[in-house]
Amino acid sequence: MSNPSEAGLIHMFQGIRFTTKSSPELLKSLDTFDAREDDVLLVSYPKSGTHWLAGVITKICSTQFIITSPIEFGDVSKLEELNKVSSKRIIPTHLDYNMLPPNFKKNKCKIIYISRNPKDTAVSMYHYYRNNPNLPTIDTWTAFFDLFLKGDVVCGSWFDHFLSWEEHANEKNVLFLFYEDMKKDLPKIVKEISLFLGLNTSDNDIQHISTMSSFSEMKNNTEKENSNPSHTVCALTSNRELIFRKGTVGDWKNHFTPKQNQRFEEIFNEKMKFSKMAKKITYEL
Repeated sequence: MSNPSEAGLIHMFQGIRFTTKSSPELLKSLDTFDAREDDVLLVSYPKSGTHWLAGVITKICSTQFIITSPIEFGDVSKLEELNKVSSKRIIPTHLDYNMLPPNFKKNKCKIIYISRNPKDTAVSMYHYYRNNPNLPTIDTWTAFFDLFLKGDVVCGSWFDHFLSWEEHANEKNVLFLFYEDMKKDLPKIVKEISLFLGLNTSDNDIQHISTMSSFSEMKNNTEKENSNPSHTVCALTSNRELIFRKGTVGDWKNHFTPKQNQRFEEIFNEKMKFSKMAKKITYEL
């Protein structure tokens, strides 16, 4: 590990950086995890709107589902703890497809994947690194930008993560969502999720859920909540206040220099040249 400030905070597992909040023992034993057929996985790369989406899903499902903390967050006792949670479980994770416990695949569990444009994701993650004591200190945006492009950040390369899940986007049990679409037309997304989960949600309820689930509403609620801190749906921290920042689309323009933008575009076009989903990514509303 080249960066001395990473000592004790980060470890590598299968070539990907994880915080020590995801213990190596737990990551090794994920393969044995006992998935149930009615489990729903909530998957994202960090800083892609996971908490917001989890809040929306909680409102759609009301009492029918229990949201757990991420499967890879904690020590080896985590799997035992998850086994004790009664069905139906919604289990968040930042794992890429290749690291997913095989039982989820075997049981064809429902999977909701949320993606956010990688420029805003990078900016959001940079601020997160700066404010999160569980993560190494990164002094400048320039330094972070380089690390992000190389995939030398927690949860690895955004590009690899996206592509690993895109391969399965057309499977019946996978719903692939974009953060920007949630910002643009939340009722439409609420309806999609509801149908995907087999729930009969009326148009009135969809409207009500959408109003209650606006980003600012969720941010306010999180700031007021004193709920169990170990139950954030983030595998990087249990500090609820770090979770919602601006939530805007296009904040990257306040950080990227023209040169950085050009470099990003070149790498993006190279890595994503065979990706159909990449064409759906929007960088401003």
